[in-house]
Amino acid sequence: MAGIVASGSGDTALAEALAKELGWEHFQLEARRFPDTEGYVRVPDHCIEPVRSGPVALVSATFPDSAILETLFLLHALDDVRKGNMSSLKNGEQSLPDVGPGLFLIIPYFGYSRQDKRFMVGEAVSARFLASTFANHCDGLVILDIHAPAAVEDLTTPVELVSSMSEIALHLQTKVHPDFILSPDKGAVERASEVAQAIGVPFSYLEKKRIDAHTIEHSPKDLDVDGCIVAIVDDMISTGGTICRASEALLNQGAKEVHAACTHGLFTGGAIHRLSNHVSGVHSTDSLPNPRANVSAAPALARGVNALLEQI
Repeated sequence: MAGIVASGSGDTALAEALAKELGWEHFQLEARRFPDTEGYVRVPDHCIEPVRSGPVALVSATFPDSAILETLFLLHALDDVRKGNMSSLKNGEQSLPDVGPGLFLIIPYFGYSRQDKRFMVGEAVSARFLASTFANHCDGLVILDIHAPAAVEDLTTPVELVSSMSEIALHLQTKVHPDFILSPDKGAVERASEVAQAIGVPFSYLEKKRIDAHTIEHSPKDLDVDGCIVAIVDDMISTGGTICRASEALLNQGAKEVHAACTHGLFTGGAIHRLSNHVSGVHSTDSLPNPRANVSAAPALARGVNALLEQI
């Protein structure tokens, strides 16, 4: 079933790559800001017919915060066009037949995904709230390597959780040739083990202890990494602090090289510079535009879209 891939002001390159992967056409929607910074979105005239002719996969991130509103506005505009709500002040009362379901939201990086639990009374469980809000405005979601899958549990809207770990494994195997894969904590063991199994090397993890809502301690274990090339694999790298501390421990235990690999390269607060002093290489997908994006997220996202198509 042929459709289109649409995008707003976000990462056009990834949307184009997804369209190519699916064999669909990519359309850029209008998304800009007024002088007072309020957002404005529109489905341009030349996109009206394509949007109504088949499934629409909207590629839109939920990071930074401004992207959340843009995503919701774009979903609203696309939904109106698909339902035939064409009335406007300029053109008067107009309507067309409803073309039915087929509006999918493709989220390369799900912002707020780490706020999936209530640590103290009164906190918002932001990840769950956002997930349910998006689900109420589309016919299906594809989310790439979400930090906490529990955030999308119990949604009535179909959700496809996809992963780029197979592509990351192939990249590491081809470019890095690791002998050992390390997960930064137990929560990321599944991802690290998938990479390790694909390459055919052993893996382990760091012990993690939460001190409070803002502080986590990671304790490296004694690992047999003497003379090894080690790749630390996680879903995201933010400040890089955990990676740097783990790398120091690994090098002290005799590791020859340490590399850091992730799906989502946020790289906040000077993380790239910090990492460059501790690891031999940093590897990331293009789920977020970043200077270390060397693995395409498009194949994983395409798998999710194809899975949703089978459900409508």
